[in-house]
Amino acid sequence: MICAGIDAGSRAIKIVLIDAGSVKVVAKGLADQGVEQDRLVSGLFVEVLKKGGINREDVAAIVATGYGRNAVSIADTTITEITCHAAGVHHLVRQAMTVIDIGGQDSKLLRLDASGKVRDFAMNDRCAAGTGRFLEVVAQRLDTELESLGDMAAVSKSPAAISSMCVVFAETEITGLLASGTARADIVAGVQTAIAERIIAMAGRSAESPVIFTGGVALISGMDAALQRALGQTVTVSPDPQMTGALGAAILASRQVT
Repeated sequence: MICAGIDAGSRAIKIVLIDAGSVKVVAKGLADQGVEQDRLVSGLFVEVLKKGGINREDVAAIVATGYGRNAVSIADTTITEITCHAAGVHHLVRQAMTVIDIGGQDSKLLRLDASGKVRDFAMNDRCAAGTGRFLEVVAQRLDTELESLGDMAAVSKSPAAISSMCVVFAETEITGLLASGTARADIVAGVQTAIAERIIAMAGRSAESPVIFTGGVALISGMDAALQRALGQTVTVSPDPQMTGALGAAILASRQVT
């Protein structure tokens, strides 16, 4: 029996298919988000089914999560990304007690109990600071690829102080830093530090270990190290961090049919 999880995020759509009995991933896929989300979801779903050699009628349940979950017409039900990320991370890292999820338009800090259920959370969805959007703006301003920001930050000698936590004002501040001759690497390192400080503020400066880092931003090298410095403890990037929400959704779908 196959179950599907669909994470309709603000920047990307992720789909995971699992075997409901073994809870093993049998196929997965990712596509850029767009205006016609439902069409994009349906197209990706067909691709993932084909990749796994699975017929549509073999899928017993579909759970949608993420920013656009309510617009996924093929889903049987929807579950919040908070619950889905917790389920996905707990499946991958049983000992996880804190989850930091940084996506395209929001960031979350989840505190889990020993069974993997969410006992408390904090969320920033009102401002782009502390999210992937901040890094996108920086990459555009520095005329570089988003994926290269980590490599740039790694060679920083003196990370710049980014005092503005509003993206609009921070962009102006970055313009000033460039005009004053500040190295691009130092600007990127400063932005990573600023994002980490914003996230850690949601934690009240403490988090129970192990701390697991998920979301698309976890793929950018150096962000885990920035979070570690801000938190003062080890932060571990989840396996396949961009897919944990979809994985959790698929796991929760399997619980509805087993």
